[in-house]
Amino acid sequence: MDDVWVEKYRPRALADVVGQPDIIGRLSAYVKSGNLPHLLFAGSPGTGKTTSAIALAKELFGDVWKNNFHELNASDERGIDIVRGKVKDFARTAPFGDAPFKIIFLDEADALTQDAQAALRRTMERYTSTCRFVLSCNYSSKIIEPIQSRCAVFRFRRVGDDAVRGYLGRIAQAEGLTVEPEAMEAIIHFAEGDMRRATNALQVSAASSKKIDRELIYSATATARPGEIRELLEVAVSGAFGEARKRLDGLLVNYGLSGEDLIRLMHRELVDSNIDDSLKVMIADRMGEVEYRLVGGASERIQILALLAYMAGLKKK
Repeated sequence: MDDVWVEKYRPRALADVVGQPDIIGRLSAYVKSGNLPHLLFAGSPGTGKTTSAIALAKELFGDVWKNNFHELNASDERGIDIVRGKVKDFARTAPFGDAPFKIIFLDEADALTQDAQAALRRTMERYTSTCRFVLSCNYSSKIIEPIQSRCAVFRFRRVGDDAVRGYLGRIAQAEGLTVEPEAMEAIIHFAEGDMRRATNALQVSAASSKKIDRELIYSATATARPGEIRELLEVAVSGAFGEARKRLDGLLVNYGLSGEDLIRLMHRELVDSNIDDSLKVMIADRMGEVEYRLVGGASERIQILALLAYMAGLKKK
């Protein structure tokens, strides 16, 4: 239990990366050709962007991959100085050994300022002969168009349920864990396609028991059961505001959920609830307003109570 499982079981080769078969196929083709363009990896956290970049470098460069691969996180230093300093210094030096070029992996590139991205574009043009850039971001729309046009863009999807189930199953077997099917489904529901989140949930749960059931998952991850959230919505829409308020207080106390977490869970369960579709439209619209206010610093409990009051009032309209 001393190791962080996200790193311990991180795929070492492209073929071991799960959930992105099309992307892995194209990256493997680059490895076979021994060449690649600048790359832009875009997608949600935990979908394999960093893992794919490291595996790509290992397969391209072999034993000398660490000398020809430089990883930077743009969220640490997001100004123009990081491009003029660290990026440029590494890019303009010759590759180590017989490698035809080096790779700079710039994680969270969407955190770079506009000026830094403009400087990066020029650096990408100037040092193409010695360096290739792999940029990773959550939102490609935050990357300026001149950089996007210079890159082959790979959009990483959320990892599918079957891929998560298979990956966690291999970890459980290696760690000697017994994971009940309902517990596995609870992790998948909690992770929402984020493999890193799923792996961490399994490790946190395994800290207290080798036999993992659904209740242990909900307890370890401090996550409300989907049924409880759905019942909260349906009770509120029925007009029973007092009962809905009691259920809300129970969720906030028992699970320690933040307002934004609770709104996200409510929004997710709204689609599968038994609420009439015409009401779902109005509730979803109001949820968006409440989430915006919460991000701006409004009181969590007051805003969510206001949402429940709005839902309770829909029956009278």
